Amino acid sequence: MNLFRETADVSVRPAVPGDDVAMTAIQVGAWRASHAEVLGEDVLDALDTVRMREQWAAAISSPPGPGFAVLVACAGADVVGFAAVSPGQVLALEVEPRHQRGGHGSRLLSAAVDRLRRDGAHEVVTWVLDGDAAREAFLAGAGLGPDGRTRTLATGLRDVVERRWVAEI
Repeated sequence: MNLFRETADVSVRPAVPGDDVAMTAIQVGAWRASHAEVLGEDVLDALDTVRMREQWAAAISSPPGPGFAVLVACAGADVVGFAAVSPGQVLALEVEPRHQRGGHGSRLLSAAVDRLRRDGAHEVVTWVLDGDAAREAFLAGAGLGPDGRTRTLATGLRDVVERRWVAEI
């Protein structure tokens, strides 16, 4: 039996062109699993996955400015999650539902915070959709907490509320 392998079973790396396909599928699957009740099937069915993929491809190949980055979590060679950061903020963090609770989210959040620190941030901010108890528990376990700020997003079919979570880093 081999105790050591030449490559890691799990890892986080910067996203590269082509990862946008897996990222889009992960995002849609994660949203369906976590947000169907809050967003509603009509909103989820109206998602423009082609546009989403194009936006992820652009974020990977042409970030809008300094401090923007996209990271992916891998199980072997397969992309199973991703995080997107902007200055001081985690914009997105999603893990494919069948790979959740395997440490990928924690590795992504840790890598995202490392990136934010490297870019000079002293605080991490992210937003959580109302009703996402699993994400709230994950973030609370990582040391983040709500600061009382909210924002309302128009989906085109219904408005949804997000709460801001923060931590000093």
